[in-house]
Amino acid sequence: MSYVGPDFEPPRPPRHPLRGPLTVAVAALVPGALVGWLVWQTVGDSGGDAQASPSSTSSSWGRPATPGASDDGKEQPGGTGAGEKPNGSPSASAPTGSGPLKGKVVVIDPGHNPGNFQHTSEINQQVNIGTNSKECDTTGTATNDGYTEAKFTLDVARRMRTVLEKQGATVKFTQDGDRSWGPCVDERAEIGNKADADAVVSIHADGAGAGNRGFHVILPGSVHSGAADTRPIVASSRELGERVAGSFLRVTGSAPSNYIGGGTGLDVRKDLGGLNLSTVPKVFIECGNMRDSKDAAQLTSSAWRQKAAQGISEGIVSFLHG
Repeated sequence: MSYVGPDFEPPRPPRHPLRGPLTVAVAALVPGALVGWLVWQTVGDSGGDAQASPSSTSSSWGRPATPGASDDGKEQPGGTGAGEKPNGSPSASAPTGSGPLKGKVVVIDPGHNPGNFQHTSEINQQVNIGTNSKECDTTGTATNDGYTEAKFTLDVARRMRTVLEKQGATVKFTQDGDRSWGPCVDERAEIGNKADADAVVSIHADGAGAGNRGFHVILPGSVHSGAADTRPIVASSRELGERVAGSFLRVTGSAPSNYIGGGTGLDVRKDLGGLNLSTVPKVFIECGNMRDSKDAAQLTSSAWRQKAAQGISEGIVSFLHG
């Protein structure tokens, strides 16, 4: 693996059962209660069906759980096009004023938009991604049972916001289900740039064939063409991606993709406008393959989505801590 950072350590072996007197057992109740309270605080406001993750936001990352996801070559970040203009604007949390990420800005880019299905002409408009032109956005994929990628990405993003805000970060979204379609890939990149974000992560799930499993993180390649110049962010984005991949593996237990990245869980691309047009550290993560039944079972699980959000967030925290 090429994952790095203090967060990427092998799971620790379980502790030996308590052998001390009764007083030791009683003493253990206090920290146990505290941990329970912290978990409740972390997920209590993360969404209607959110469930607690077995990991915490501290440097003691959670234990692995179950396998994960991958990529389908979709575009994400972007600009507005002609015709109907989407509603809404980037949502942002108020700075919490405390916590280890105080003063840090994180932009979360939930891939696609639930309304894109009703606005195919708008999202098919071409936008400039530096190297060439590409569609404004796509509808995204879905499981065989109809659970859409756009719904998945919003759910994970909102859970991440809860975790990161508790760490003191100011969190901004490219869209929060508050507009009828989009934004286009160039506008999504621009949102992160204008926010002068310390880190941007675009959330996705793949639509590859059955049997293709495992997550992977997409890193920007070195591009210098037209409006695109990723050279200043290639190294920092790689570090962000490696830390996100390491934490995601640890917390979810998902294996790196078995069909992209050569088993590293990392993939470098030069064809994504959301990366090409970014001037701040940015990566995409494909959390799972929605077209594989085993991965789909995880992606549709509220408990697993909480782990995914926790894993991605912990990677961001590790990156921002340096």
